[in-house]
Amino acid sequence: MDKTLKCTVYRIRGSVSASNYIQIPKTGAQSLGLTGRYLYVLFRPMSTKHFVIHLDVSTEDGQVIRVSLSNLFKEFKSTATWLQFPFVCEAGTSRKDLAGVAPPAARWTFLQLDLYDILLVYLNQRYSHLKGVRLCASLLVRSLYTSDLCFDPAVTIAEAQRAKLPVTPVPREMAFPVPKGKSWHDHYVHIRFPSGSSAAPSESVQRSYSPPEAVFPRHMPQLLPRPAAFSKSRQDSTSPMVQMLGPIATCWAPSGPGPLPENGLSCECTEVSSVVGSSGHSQEPSACVEATDGRTAGHDVQVSAHKLAVVPTAPEAVAMHEPLGRKPRRQAAALGKNPIQQRSFLPDPVLRLKGVIGLGGHSTKWALWTKDGAAVVYPCHAVIVVLRTDTREQRFILGHTDKVSALALDGRSCLLASAQAGAPSMLRLWDFQTGGCLSLFRSPVHTISSLSFSGSGALLCGVGKDPHGRTMVVAWGTDQVGRGGQAVVLAKVHTDVDIQAFEVASFDETRMVSCGRGSVRLWRLRSGGLRSCPVDLGEHHALEFTDLAFGQTQDRHTLYVCGRSGHILEIDHQHMAVRQARRLLPMQTPSSPLPQKQTFRSGPGIAISSLSISQATCAMGSEDGYLRLWPLDFSSVLLEAEHEGPISSVRLSPDGLHVLSTTSSGHLGFLDIPSREYNVLARSHTALVLALATACSRGQLATVSQDRTVRIWDLATLQQLYDFTSPKEAPCAVAFHPTQPTFFCGFSSGAVRSFSLEATEVLVDHRCHRGTITGLVASPDGSFLFSTCSQGTLAQYDCSTTHCRVQHVAANVVCQDARPGPNTLAVSGDSRLLAFVGPSKYTVTVMDAALLEDLLRVDVSVLDLARSRLDLAVAICFGPAPPSHLLVSTSSKVVVLDSTSGRMVRELSGAHPVACPSLALSGDARFLLTAADRAIKVWDYSTQAAPSCQVYIGHSEPVQAVAFIPGQQQVLSVGDAIFLWDILTLPEKSPAESVLDSPGAPQTCEAGLNTRQLEDSVLGVNGLPRRQVPVPSQTPPPQLGMCAGPCERGDGAFSVSDEEGPSEESHSSKGFRQTSGPPVLVQKEACGAGDGAWVASGDPWGLGMPPSSCDQPRKQVIWSIRRARAQPAARPDSYKHFTARYKSSLTAKNVSSPPAGAERLRLKTVLGYNGNGRANMTWRPDTGFFAYTCGCLVVVEDLHSGAQQHWLGHPEEISTLALSHDAQVLASASGCGGATSCCQIRIWAVPGGSCQQLLSYHCTAVQALAFSLDDRLLVTLGDYGDRTLALWSTATYELLSSTHLPEPVHGVAFSPWGAGELACVGQGTLTLWLMQQRGADVSLQVHHRDPIPEAVGAGELTSLCYGAEPLLYCGSNAGQVCVWDTHAGRCFLTWEADDGEIGVLLCVGSRLVCGSNTRRLRLWAVGAVPELRHKGSGARSSSVFMERELTLDGAIVSAVFHNSMDMGVVGTTAGTLWYVSWAEGTSTRLISGHRSKVNEVVFSPRETHCATCGDDGSVRVWSLASMELVIQFQVLNQSCLCLAWSPPSCGHPEQQRVAAGYSDGTLRVFSILQTAMELKMHPHPAALTAIVFSADGQTILSGDKDGRVAVSRLRTGMTFRVLSDHRGAPISTIQSTSKEYGDFGVEGTDLWLAASGDQRISVWASDWLRDRCELVDWLSFPAPTLMEATGCPPPSLAAFCPWDKALLVCAGLGPHLEVVFYSLRQKQVVDKIPLPFCAVSLSLSPGACLLAIGFTERVLRLVDCVSRAAQDFAGHDDWVQLCRFSPSASLLFTAAHNQILVWEVTGC
Repeated sequence: MDKTLKCTVYRIRGSVSASNYIQIPKTGAQSLGLTGRYLYVLFRPMSTKHFVIHLDVSTEDGQVIRVSLSNLFKEFKSTATWLQFPFVCEAGTSRKDLAGVAPPAARWTFLQLDLYDILLVYLNQRYSHLKGVRLCASLLVRSLYTSDLCFDPAVTIAEAQRAKLPVTPVPREMAFPVPKGKSWHDHYVHIRFPSGSSAAPSESVQRSYSPPEAVFPRHMPQLLPRPAAFSKSRQDSTSPMVQMLGPIATCWAPSGPGPLPENGLSCECTEVSSVVGSSGHSQEPSACVEATDGRTAGHDVQVSAHKLAVVPTAPEAVAMHEPLGRKPRRQAAALGKNPIQQRSFLPDPVLRLKGVIGLGGHSTKWALWTKDGAAVVYPCHAVIVVLRTDTREQRFILGHTDKVSALALDGRSCLLASAQAGAPSMLRLWDFQTGGCLSLFRSPVHTISSLSFSGSGALLCGVGKDPHGRTMVVAWGTDQVGRGGQAVVLAKVHTDVDIQAFEVASFDETRMVSCGRGSVRLWRLRSGGLRSCPVDLGEHHALEFTDLAFGQTQDRHTLYVCGRSGHILEIDHQHMAVRQARRLLPMQTPSSPLPQKQTFRSGPGIAISSLSISQATCAMGSEDGYLRLWPLDFSSVLLEAEHEGPISSVRLSPDGLHVLSTTSSGHLGFLDIPSREYNVLARSHTALVLALATACSRGQLATVSQDRTVRIWDLATLQQLYDFTSPKEAPCAVAFHPTQPTFFCGFSSGAVRSFSLEATEVLVDHRCHRGTITGLVASPDGSFLFSTCSQGTLAQYDCSTTHCRVQHVAANVVCQDARPGPNTLAVSGDSRLLAFVGPSKYTVTVMDAALLEDLLRVDVSVLDLARSRLDLAVAICFGPAPPSHLLVSTSSKVVVLDSTSGRMVRELSGAHPVACPSLALSGDARFLLTAADRAIKVWDYSTQAAPSCQVYIGHSEPVQAVAFIPGQQQVLSVGDAIFLWDILTLPEKSPAESVLDSPGAPQTCEAGLNTRQLEDSVLGVNGLPRRQVPVPSQTPPPQLGMCAGPCERGDGAFSVSDEEGPSEESHSSKGFRQTSGPPVLVQKEACGAGDGAWVASGDPWGLGMPPSSCDQPRKQVIWSIRRARAQPAARPDSYKHFTARYKSSLTAKNVSSPPAGAERLRLKTVLGYNGNGRANMTWRPDTGFFAYTCGCLVVVEDLHSGAQQHWLGHPEEISTLALSHDAQVLASASGCGGATSCCQIRIWAVPGGSCQQLLSYHCTAVQALAFSLDDRLLVTLGDYGDRTLALWSTATYELLSSTHLPEPVHGVAFSPWGAGELACVGQGTLTLWLMQQRGADVSLQVHHRDPIPEAVGAGELTSLCYGAEPLLYCGSNAGQVCVWDTHAGRCFLTWEADDGEIGVLLCVGSRLVCGSNTRRLRLWAVGAVPELRHKGSGARSSSVFMERELTLDGAIVSAVFHNSMDMGVVGTTAGTLWYVSWAEGTSTRLISGHRSKVNEVVFSPRETHCATCGDDGSVRVWSLASMELVIQFQVLNQSCLCLAWSPPSCGHPEQQRVAAGYSDGTLRVFSILQTAMELKMHPHPAALTAIVFSADGQTILSGDKDGRVAVSRLRTGMTFRVLSDHRGAPISTIQSTSKEYGDFGVEGTDLWLAASGDQRISVWASDWLRDRCELVDWLSFPAPTLMEATGCPPPSLAAFCPWDKALLVCAGLGPHLEVVFYSLRQKQVVDKIPLPFCAVSLSLSPGACLLAIGFTERVLRLVDCVSRAAQDFAGHDDWVQLCRFSPSASLLFTAAHNQILVWEVTGC
């Protein structure tokens, strides 16, 4: 047990390293196989002892290198297989004593070895894996770890998350304990070797004890060293000692002791490749770096070193992230040639491959099943794809650099072999489960055409051609692969026979078989040799055989061989003879040329390309495109499936139930034999993809290819939607229309055609070009289309209508030498500018896009006069505006031009070795994509000086185009295939911040934007790119202006100007005037007090105050203030700030409420509490007033009777509440939304519950509300995005004063000792305000600002409350409570009150309550604190002690306590309100609800209880009498999506059950009486979406998201029937009812329906006891219009009519918004009811003829189906996704997200 680390460590004693060591693994023949780049060794050398660490590292070529570190070594030594590094334990020693024993006070060391860099720099080898470790002599070792992540040991996870730092904190298992208040570097040592700059071949490992000056490294680890030269040599030693802590150009070591330049958490070592000694000869140095307590000694040495190049390396292999350049360039860089400065940016990698569209590349015949049949494996050029057949999820196995020519998977699906095309062919063996490469080796043959594993995976055979074109067969032994060994060549042989297929027998690993042109041969591996003998084919000796397979019949194995002539031979491999021959022939009728059926006889046959055998069937693929399934006697065709092209391969799954097939046309799919359905897995281009285009609103991708097709893909599913083929002319370019469902395509003939995606036809064909189309682009606003051709012609089209027409054609303006490409033509984001290369290849022209007038011409050849060759313009693209940048890719670099002046703003030199034909800039100007050859580079474009980049490979052919997907979260690249990449970071900077630092960025102010407009402009609407980038205001300090004008409205309401933006003109006719700077207050007064104006301004914490207004009384006043806003601030690291839940729905407009007294529905109860709010609960114990919020409702509840009042009016989610001190007024605030541009603050009269006033001022959200002690004033605080403080008079509710805060403020409170003092807490400070009154004017002034105490650190104050005078308690986000003396203005006491952020503080008398995000609620005794303030800074917190502690179910967001502090009510983020009794130490649940979306409500037969389920995985049972929670069943990590209560026919009440369906496909049955789970089934592979009991309650019907309906027995738990009629679309509804046995002409006692998302409804009659189920009716509707809220089709809603069971009521079906009544007897629609909006929920009353419908527009509609009268009801804050009538029809339950509303139905 080590006292420092407080854990068990390993101690190695003894000074002889040969006999005292720990070796991992035990023997040298074994291998660890650890592939992590970094090795972390946590050790401490013993004092005055020597130690040695040996590492055995394997390279990619299979060579084992030993790396040794020891303080025994005096100097660096290296051989081809051994590297020895001296370890310097003691700093400050002389050069001669550089290495030696460990010092007496040796510390624990965090040694980080970059194995990749060590091998690359010192031996020019590529690291593969760590084979073994030996720790020798005199060491204390805690542990060893390997990882691809570069950890920082001095930063904890909490610190990194709190500060949002771009570093990777060390995991807890590797962390060293640090005493509180101490620095990590004071106790431990961190060594990173090679350091941030990689070392050259003479380096020592050195320890750094000096704590860093900076908190984090300022650069990433740098590889590829550059040489450095010394201007002056050392005279006292043969080699100089150099201190270099970073990649600096020039640094001086001081002549005497002095401070070292500190710039990292760890020692930075930079090496020197050679030095010049005093004699002038080159010497090999052994330089080291020393540091001791931040000081060093040395002589005057000047060091000049090149800056080192950064090579970003991915922590995940899936990113296909490779170092810069190719191998020769890397070697040159290692020698110090061509130095380039690069710096990596985070995250690294920034891209991750998400999806691939493609198949084959070298061949389309390789597609394999995994052993379990759940996934298929196939190559896509250089990428191996593992695709799950059920979920369509892709996994990638990466490492090949050229096309994969063959694949093989062993029988256990553990080992995967892949061969790479090329000479010689490279083979890789993979761990199939992890995707890691186990072995890489060269094959003695060129391109391998076939691979085959033995069943155990111990033998691998391959077939290919040698350099002379002869066929060669090679056998490798692979049994040691994965255990540290390599594949061994067992035998190889040349043969003159042709081999098309080769396979190792599954029943004998020493036997193989091959077939080819005119031969079938049997092979055997014996005594290290491969021998073969031919099969006697007789009359079939001249046939060309294409494939073979073994089949087992009875007790023998039979070989089947197929050929191009249609023959299938059965061969007895033991006797080497043909047992039987058959032939597949077409049979044609004279009238039809198509095959009718297949027979075996003489005549011309059908070419068979592949076959596969199972125990009972044979699958056969032929070149006529048919997949046929035969029995093994080939008596008749069992199944047949026609494909779009010739079949390349077929594979039967291991269970024989599925047939996988590939075609030469790029098609991959499988035939499901039991259901006889064919499933398409992937489609692909068959040639190079030339260009792409994306549709912003539809999520679609268009590509054109050399295979002469244009294909449209769904980006969400990567499935093909449309395919347009042009056999006579090749498509060259493609572009989508921005707003219409059309796309444009340019062809090699010069034609430009417009295609309709709805009608799938050509709309317009333009022929104004005579050459090949080289460019095609549509303006972002959809007004124009531009095209260019190889003859130099530019055409402009008007595409504002469906049929576009030619407007202008200009000849000889475009470069005629330009090749077709995606970036030869560009339009700016505002659609004003058009740019292209021309009229020469050296010139870029910018035109007015509408008028086609030249605005600018730039000659790129003169931008670099030092070049011997002229630069050519290759590609162009516009950046976001402002600033208006034009990026031009030339033959040598990428230059950024000002599109207005043509001035070169910046350049990126050396972007690619060749010219870059494609580039793209993200909409936020953060990332730049460039593509050339096979590489993609991602540049940190926001960095102005020397931007860094990351390189990604994976394409086996040159990349043709790259693009950002609208939304800027994904990237597309096309070439040999289509790659979809995820961007692993969200934009950290706003667009304006990204471009503000760019040269020439205009300093403009954009004022007058309301919140919705600002959100749209910054974030984009529905994922669309921004049309204009807002720029932060550059105006002087905030001013508040106000003027009065005549009254224009007689109702006493204030209106707001529609003018937006700053203006110096006086709008006297409107009665407004605006000041020159924000914020701008524009107001109309109802009293018409004159036209005077008053303006005040001050410092950022000053405040302007308008004059008082008239005393004229008002019934209701509406204020609306629009202020100029800067960019939204980043959310502080504090949970205290309210963040409204995202809602895609919008509030309906012009919805009329029913007349008072005539409502058919009355809101009775609301279930739930909004845990997303902050301080949104209030309780007054003396009056009993208790109120809280749920969504947009204020709920006032009687705690004794449970009766509720509901105050409606807020359009959005309520964020906070405040109750006046006399409990007569309640203030509530809601956020802004689509229907409201500003937040609403409503003032309610508590006695009557009516809204008295409506205030509107803050733009984003209201953080806090507070009344003054005398209730004369109300203060409102905006959140971090608003940052305003407003003061209102409660007499007239006029705005008295407001100020814009320079930083976010987390809380505000009035002083209880007088109404003139106000306190605010925020980032780093406590601010006290004083109110000054001059006559009728009131203003706020900053009294003083106090910084937070040093004990809090760099934290924030998040909460506050006043105590005994003059004390103010403040809580921090680090868990401390600070106590301020407000009279003295100082903090005199701080103590640790919690481990997390304190969000709630309450103090009464001598007791303090604090609540935090750690879910803890604590009661503190603070009675001694008033006395401690007299001690000043000497006060100690020992007098403060904790009395009680409770742990609740979520972070504390609201709390109110009795004046005695003995009891209170507390709200948590879990949506629960708790009654807390400190005296008893208990917490009792008062109000509870679902945490997330509610999915279903069901009722017990006797209507005593109801049950709800939600995405939080809970099933909750409520008492309908008291509406209290009775039972809760919780399933972790799953969502409960559907629910059903057993019907009354199920039996006795004690047998009542609830069945629930979950997202993992499970079905659980819960007993209500026993409160336990009775049964768990798994009838579905996908999520359950609907569930229902049969009429007798003994059978359960369930539907899933894939469209399957399962029928299960409740008694046995067995699923006895699965219906797949709706397969492919999710089941949205299943409903069952009873019927007469012979009703509707079918037998059965149950009538049930299923509705699916593809607008289909099936009605069935069943008798489950007799296992009968018959289809009664099938309804299909045309596709509906998409919902505006989500862009998705509405759910299919259907239900049996309770008052007429022969009627079916449907909604959400068809193109019209209506409810349809369908008669099952008449088989037709008998009635329709139109709807105003899209219906998302439906319920029919079992009593009266009432219909309840929920809409996406947050409206509930009740329709009387007899009179057609309709009533609309509000109260939901999101779309009404659920509505259910109770069985008695007296109650109606509705749900909006997690909000449940219970309505009482009247008049029934």
